[in-house]
Amino acid sequence: MLIQIDFSSEEAIYQQLCNQIILGIATSQFTEGQALPSVRQLADDIGINMHTVNKAYTVLKQEGFVKVDRRRGAVISVDVDRIRAQKSIDKELRILLAEAICRNLTRQDIHAMVDRIYDDYGEVNER
Repeated sequence: MLIQIDFSSEEAIYQQLCNQIILGIATSQFTEGQALPSVRQLADDIGINMHTVNKAYTVLKQEGFVKVDRRRGAVISVDVDRIRAQKSIDKELRILLAEAICRNLTRQDIHAMVDRIYDDYGEVNER
């Protein structure tokens, strides 16, 4: 598992870790049922505090990306609650689109970016 943390970033380390794991799921680097490293192991591998990893795992659990199994630890388990996911993404997307409009990006610019990023994730299960 390749997790890259930018220690000079203003983004919190736990959030970077969450984002890296979500990207890993989207790109099939992590698959359903795959166990993530233990909190201690990942903290040691990256060189960060165990509490930071624990916070990331807790957030990922709350957002429906992992479940905690007493024997296996944190396990990839993507929540299939599509409506909840749509509401969450809608909220975040509204802010991003408002920022894009303020920066004079057009609808076509945004569509091109979305298509390019979507394609970067490879074959996607469209519904």
